[in-house]
Amino acid sequence: MVAINLRPSGRQPGGTESVRRAESVRLGSLLVAPTMLVLAVVIAYPMLAAVRQSLFGQEGVDPETGFVSDTEPFVGFDNYAAIFTEAGGRFWNAFYNTAFLTVTSVALETALGIGMALIMHQALRGRALIRASILVPWAIPTAIVALLWRWIFNADGVANAILPGKVLWTTEGFHAKLAVIFAEVWKTAPFIGLLVLAGLQLIPKETYEAAKVDGAGAWRRFFSITLPLVKPALLVAVLFRILDSLRMFDMPYVLIGSRKSSVETLSMLAHDEAMNVRFGPGAAYAVLLFLFVFLVAFTFVKVLGADVVGDAAPATSRKARRKARKPQEVSSS
Repeated sequence: MVAINLRPSGRQPGGTESVRRAESVRLGSLLVAPTMLVLAVVIAYPMLAAVRQSLFGQEGVDPETGFVSDTEPFVGFDNYAAIFTEAGGRFWNAFYNTAFLTVTSVALETALGIGMALIMHQALRGRALIRASILVPWAIPTAIVALLWRWIFNADGVANAILPGKVLWTTEGFHAKLAVIFAEVWKTAPFIGLLVLAGLQLIPKETYEAAKVDGAGAWRRFFSITLPLVKPALLVAVLFRILDSLRMFDMPYVLIGSRKSSVETLSMLAHDEAMNVRFGPGAAYAVLLFLFVFLVAFTFVKVLGADVVGDAAPATSRKARRKARKPQEVSSS
């Protein structure tokens, strides 16, 4: 058995390709460097500054000397310990509100968003007008939406005029949570619908035609074709909405108000501490919120397999390129 190498002699296999790859990596690094610098300035530095601030206390009387201190004393992890002991009740209430509003609103938004996407995907007369009208709520700033729904949920507003009885929606109680959920779903369900619509437009029409020929009904086509094929886009949309809802602040703050235990979220709690010149505890709340959001995002990606950075297709192509780079040898006996 004699192996004959068809590569030119005097040249290392893959040498030229390795140089080109190194140059491509160098060029890519130079192009990405400005973006990474901006991210470091607007994300990394504030995050590290918040972690540092959370380790300091409030200016005031030094308990050891009895004198007024002009600097913030270093207290270590006392701010975190106080969150789970002294102020634990308020923290866990805000944690529950954040989780409840996130799960409820995202679930409703997902169901409505899929329905909106299916409607916008249909070849109907005036489809452009339908798509524009559905996407209008998402384009309105959140504070404006909150003011609009505050007028609707006013004591003499539209909601009480339509529904039986009279509910004070913007006061303490479970009805305040419902008001926030209604407003949040109305505004952000079109976002999920838009991303799902992008996934629907990638499904070949021949797939549905073949399913119809095989006798599959509308529900069978929806659960066997539509949902599996739009799953990547749907998971990314749901992930983005979960991360956004966990940081919910402006909707309940403008619609219901501050320091309302029924709708106070972790972001509102951190803001309230900072506005009362308790920067250390406020930063501690912000750090805990960041860790909570990071844990949820990490779990979502690992468990449900949301392809956020688009690594699935490149992984396959990398395997194909590795096969193509293997030296080709012709063996003859």
